[in-house]
Amino acid sequence: MSTKSPKIQRRHISGVFLLNKPLGISSNAALQKVRWLYRAQKAGHTGALDPLASGLLPICLGEATKFSHYLLDSTKRYLTTIQLGHSTTTGDVEGEVLLEKTVPVLTDDMIQRVLAQFQGDIQQVPPMYSALKKEGRPLYELARKGIEIEREARPIHIYAIHLIEFSEDTITLDVTCSKGTYIRVLGEDIAQALGTYGHLIYLHRIQTGHFELDPSYTIEYLESLTEQQREVLLLPVYAPIDHFTKIQVPEGRGEYFSRGMESNIEHEADAEVLVFDGEKCLGLAEITDKKRLVPKRVLNL
Repeated sequence: MSTKSPKIQRRHISGVFLLNKPLGISSNAALQKVRWLYRAQKAGHTGALDPLASGLLPICLGEATKFSHYLLDSTKRYLTTIQLGHSTTTGDVEGEVLLEKTVPVLTDDMIQRVLAQFQGDIQQVPPMYSALKKEGRPLYELARKGIEIEREARPIHIYAIHLIEFSEDTITLDVTCSKGTYIRVLGEDIAQALGTYGHLIYLHRIQTGHFELDPSYTIEYLESLTEQQREVLLLPVYAPIDHFTKIQVPEGRGEYFSRGMESNIEHEADAEVLVFDGEKCLGLAEITDKKRLVPKRVLNL
């Protein structure tokens, strides 16, 4: 007798779920769990969190994946705690102790002066323990073999960095930053500017783009709901770009738009607009200088 579990019947379901990712699992594992609970045919997340990081991980299901890159490129906000006194191989508690140095006597004024150095446009060298690739191989694979290669510094932007609290050997910060920012590296750099070494012992994302974390939206909460109750929690497919200009498709041209065909439209030029037919979102389009509505992302809903 076969003991195989029955195959899950996937659904064509679309929307965005704002998951509060727990500690201890990868972003992909969290994504697959949410996908399984919704029985979604297709799903993607919008910016990985390390297993030792928690917090907001927007999950795009179905057609919402067509807009996920807008969240990948968006501003992020984190709460983080830096343990001062020693660095680790990974920049967080997962790694082995690398270097040690006495922590100077910290004061609020001293920390504020250092933090001011990291606001605005700065250069940051990506860590070896990252998913960046060298000749097709993730850097973390090389790092695990003890191989270190030279990485070029990349421009990032720190929009805001606020001191929440500090002790004799820890500081807790609220950081709002651009895409591509490694908070682990920021923590190490801040520690060095304070005259010591450091690594992260806490990292929690509380905002991605215009989405804010709802702590109750956990995997356990999803598991406790019926399929219909889960669907109520989904944001619209276009939620990642809900702030874009919204227009109505020219009368009678909805079906043409959905086939990827252009239309004339009396509207000022705009590189990206959300197109609706009544209350139904048809997709993303560009309005050219010649007043042509050109489909860019057509939704199949």
